[in-house]
Amino acid sequence: MSTRSWIAIAAGSAAIMVPALGLAQEATEPAAAAAKIATSVKTSDSAGNFADAPYILNTLLFLIGGFLVMWMAAGFAMLEAGLVRSKNVAMQCVKNVLLFSIAAIMFYVIGYNIMYPGDAWTVPDVIGSLAPFYETEPVGLKDVKETGTYSVASDFFFQLMFCATTASIVSGTLAERVKLWPFLIFVVVLTGFIYPIEASWEWGAGWLDDMGFSDFAGSTLVHAAGGWAALAGALLLGSRIGKYKGGKTNPMPGSSLPLATLGTFILWLGWFGFNGGSQLAMGTIGDVADVSRIFVNTNTAAAAGAIVAAVLTQILYGKVDLTMILNGALAGLVSITAEPLAPSVMLSIFIGAIGGVIVVFTVPLLDSLRIDDVVGAIPVHLFAGIWGTLIVPLSNSDASYVTQAIGTFAIGAFVFVTSFIVWAILKFTIGIRASEEDEMGGMDAAEVGMEAYPEFGKQSLT
Repeated sequence: MSTRSWIAIAAGSAAIMVPALGLAQEATEPAAAAAKIATSVKTSDSAGNFADAPYILNTLLFLIGGFLVMWMAAGFAMLEAGLVRSKNVAMQCVKNVLLFSIAAIMFYVIGYNIMYPGDAWTVPDVIGSLAPFYETEPVGLKDVKETGTYSVASDFFFQLMFCATTASIVSGTLAERVKLWPFLIFVVVLTGFIYPIEASWEWGAGWLDDMGFSDFAGSTLVHAAGGWAALAGALLLGSRIGKYKGGKTNPMPGSSLPLATLGTFILWLGWFGFNGGSQLAMGTIGDVADVSRIFVNTNTAAAAGAIVAAVLTQILYGKVDLTMILNGALAGLVSITAEPLAPSVMLSIFIGAIGGVIVVFTVPLLDSLRIDDVVGAIPVHLFAGIWGTLIVPLSNSDASYVTQAIGTFAIGAFVFVTSFIVWAILKFTIGIRASEEDEMGGMDAAEVGMEAYPEFGKQSLT
């Protein structure tokens, strides 16, 4: 090797080693490093930029939490696509895309304005919100003066995702026999009126909030509400053809358990935005610490629900049931959603585990009552949501069992009765159930006009 080559290698080594030595020296001098950070912060503060940090971080939490919850829409779609039969998969995909889109428009047009004045709004206020429509951009420009802590547009985006989630819960329960357009009309009413009204009672500083009712991220306001709406629809819609025959429950296996598993993991991931984003602030060290605790408790509860469901199905049926495990994890998530911050990790295990127990025992209970819930949404979202809300005072001393029960009952009664009325009107006017021929042939062919898996052939889809 030439002398010139050795010189080049030595120069390159020196270029690498000098910064490395500098970093090593800084690592051995924490006081100096801290002084540099302090100087940087002071400089930013004097420039007027550091004062904006809480606003920026809080807004960022809303936006990140919002798109994580939006990702849950994909989870619901994949879970439902996996748990329905092949001839109904495309229909479920259509429903999930459109219900999300309808929620986005209805919450913009009227729902957000109903939800946030709490119980202080009047009929003229609601009517006035339609002309002109709620304007996110102008509010976004003024919101520094109005709140000083976050962008109102980011709050709108975040809250919209909860509204859409409520509608997603209904979709799976009524799968394989509900007609598309009546379902979408119900979604219009649910997302524009029913959900915003009941959510305003707590999150809009309404009468339940005044009473001290506590639902951190929506075990009742979102999940149980969606479950009540689904139950009302299922009662009026009836069960699928052949589901209950001769006093027996006939299993109707879904099209793809891997797809259902993927949907569950997507929902599990999105739940960190659902619960973590509901901290509503990330502007201080304490806020960030709370978000991290919420993440841990949320994850732990889901894991406990899945494990308990696996153990119970092994004991009861001699083999583990994957669909029960998936719904056990989701029930654990729903259970911890009402209070994901206050519990210890061990208490989160307990709360999530009971969610798993609830699923294993309420799924056959619904079948004994001949209530056909295709994906198990009522056990997961309604029953586990009630459990999670009622148990809040165990870890949160500011809540009371009486108040939690009042709020749970009030929201349940309101959502179930109003949903039942809407479903009944639709049933006795345009009809909500597909014909026997369409149901047997599959909703894909009857309502969508295309098949999710055309290569299987028509015979395999019956």
